[in-house]
Amino acid sequence: MARAVSNQRKAINTAVAWIIALLIFFPILWTILTSFKTEAEAIADPPSFLFFNWTLDNYTTVQARSDYFGHFWNSVVISVGSTILGLIIAIPSAWAMAFVPGKQTKNVLMWMLSTKMLPPVGVLVPIYLIFRDVGLLDTRFGLVIVLMLINLPIIIWMLYSYFREIPGEILEAARMDGAGLRSEILYVLTPMAVPGIASTLLLNIILAWNEAFWTLTLTAANSAPLTAFIASYSSPEGLFYAKLSAASTMAIAPILIMGWFSQKQLVRGLTFGAVK
Repeated sequence: MARAVSNQRKAINTAVAWIIALLIFFPILWTILTSFKTEAEAIADPPSFLFFNWTLDNYTTVQARSDYFGHFWNSVVISVGSTILGLIIAIPSAWAMAFVPGKQTKNVLMWMLSTKMLPPVGVLVPIYLIFRDVGLLDTRFGLVIVLMLINLPIIIWMLYSYFREIPGEILEAARMDGAGLRSEILYVLTPMAVPGIASTLLLNIILAWNEAFWTLTLTAANSAPLTAFIASYSSPEGLFYAKLSAASTMAIAPILIMGWFSQKQLVRGLTFGAVK
């Protein structure tokens, strides 16, 4: 009887999980399907789901009109660069907070997290003026700095949580064996926290890849990533839904593929330390 109830509960949980997953995925599926429609079919009422004239004209037009690979490379450089720079800063910071905490450590962590609640538009003018004066407008390096600072609180928080699960006695044993601070972090702590560091890296690449406000505000042409590539299909003449969907599909495809192939590592890292 208990087994039957357990199986029934598991089946219900599985069904609910699939329903939620399909609801979340449906907008992405609809965007992909719309990218294969003509502009007339894209705005048809009622809309057609599968039974329409499939075409690749939108992708051909998008590739001919825009430098997709240039925008793609900018997205790679900006997202990966900001994440790696953030890790370089966050790993020693999280180590200090996890293993050498002070009286104000929790307050500092809460303060860093509170900065994520600040509306970006609230600091737009000073950042724009600073970037203009130092020559960082429309540069990859400028966006790397901005996105690193935006995501740094999340990186530190995630690494702090992972590091807290590592026994401090292991680091003490390394110190007794003569390991210095650099060796302790690089050769003892970092290898033990690889799942957590990997999931932090993947999550922040996704966050940086999808960032739109700062990339649209601080770029023009030279360093515009794929978010600007998508926005270029919104014009005063109106929205070209089919072409916009094709551009969106081309923009999200790389990050979807990366997430699909790294999902095990991402789940492992996000659940790192959950069960002792």
